Amino acid sequence: MIPVFLALYYLSDNTISLHNKHLFSTLLFAFAAITDWLDGYLARRLNQSSAFGAFLDPVADKLMVAAALVLLVSLGQVDAIIAFIIIGREIAISALREWMAQLGAGKNIAVSMLGKVKTTFQMIAILLLLYQETLFGFSTSQIGSFFIYIAALLTLWSMAYYLILAMPQITKKSRD
Repeated sequence: MIPVFLALYYLSDNTISLHNKHLFSTLLFAFAAITDWLDGYLARRLNQSSAFGAFLDPVADKLMVAAALVLLVSLGQVDAIIAFIIIGREIAISALREWMAQLGAGKNIAVSMLGKVKTTFQMIAILLLLYQETLFGFSTSQIGSFFIYIAALLTLWSMAYYLILAMPQITKKSRD
């Protein structure tokens, strides 16, 4: 869905109006987020998983978020430093999880409630920032900007949390 999502903004305004670009990109991102959540929920509920799915799902999620953030930076809706914090954390924590899994300590840094709250703020912020229009008398850009700053703070907090959890393994490996 990422190519379709991004392609919307490269179509001329004569092909699709700016309003429709905002609307359709928001709906596409929402569809991706909802189906991702539903897929995870059903996989857990039905106890259905595969190694390939466990690998690919978080990668696809991070690519969709990164694509949206880069697009929002190019549209002037998100500061580059905020996008860097969020994308950088995702890369760093993914690498940390991979390393911890290789050590047999992957469960030490499983997804926490803090990570879930961060993701919720991040997704809502991205949806509001993509829409960029007034909704029920409120500026989605202003609310989205507020939420993306909260998401960035939660991003830093959750990264510190995961690093603290991994610290015993990190210090043990540095002594070995």
